[in-house]
Amino acid sequence: MPVLLQALSDPLLTQKGVELSVLREDLLHPGIPGNKWRKLKYNLQAAREQGCEMLVTFGGAFSNHIAAVAAAGKAFGFATVGYIRGEETLPLNPTLQQASACGMYLRYLSRTEYRLRNEARFQAEILKTAPKPYLLPEGGTNLLAVKGCTEVVTELTEPWDVLCVAAGTGGTLAGMVVGAGGNGKVIGFPALKGGEFLQAEVTDLVQTFAGQAYPNWELQTNYAFGGYAKHTPALLTFMQQFHQHHGILLDPVYTGKMLYGVFDLVRQDYFAVGTKIIAVHTGGQQGWAGYAQRYGLAWPTADIIQ
Repeated sequence: MPVLLQALSDPLLTQKGVELSVLREDLLHPGIPGNKWRKLKYNLQAAREQGCEMLVTFGGAFSNHIAAVAAAGKAFGFATVGYIRGEETLPLNPTLQQASACGMYLRYLSRTEYRLRNEARFQAEILKTAPKPYLLPEGGTNLLAVKGCTEVVTELTEPWDVLCVAAGTGGTLAGMVVGAGGNGKVIGFPALKGGEFLQAEVTDLVQTFAGQAYPNWELQTNYAFGGYAKHTPALLTFMQQFHQHHGILLDPVYTGKMLYGVFDLVRQDYFAVGTKIIAVHTGGQQGWAGYAQRYGLAWPTADIIQ
């Protein structure tokens, strides 16, 4: 699929003398958009090669990863089980409705149980009843996911100086750092409050995958807007205006925060005149319906949520 790079025209960008384009990874794959396809691509190959029949994973009730794994299972012929953090709440929110409609079997873990999700003994116990299982971690981040995310960078054909991406578990950011190979600068925008912990996580992923460290990346941790899946009126206003001006729907958990941060850094003259910036749209629009329902938001309307 050709690289979809959308240049933005904005008075602020003109005033500051920088160029900003959005890499439309959200259009990469129908049903499994953005970084979720990148993370799953080589994992799905590995599952097939290992003769696995069921994808088993973890996530919150509004998780893009849960929705993507369910869609991938349906598209590629795997059964799927999602272990969801927290108690079952009926009716299901739109994310879990979609996952269930794709055939995913939903299991619920108390928050205490969910904290055990990365422990080998706990994983072995839940996999006992799964036929030929393939375990995917929360968020999909493992070394095969990092491999997939290197291609976000290596497939670019236009020149760039700075790459910007939202960060949750750090897998996409790590892959992009490796893909950049020490060139330019890569900036991650953590979606979680206290996102400084990702420094060690990403460093470890990069070192393990590439066998070396790269100094040309950083975290911008001032744009979490109160924490994961939280927002402020300023963030929603920015996202609405961004959609009106550029025709691109962002999500309030990841991409909205990242692009708010990019524009704020431009406003602060963080980037030198002439800098070519590419902001990666990692998808996440599926979560809008549930997010709007949860917080009683009227925007965006359902007809523009893909």
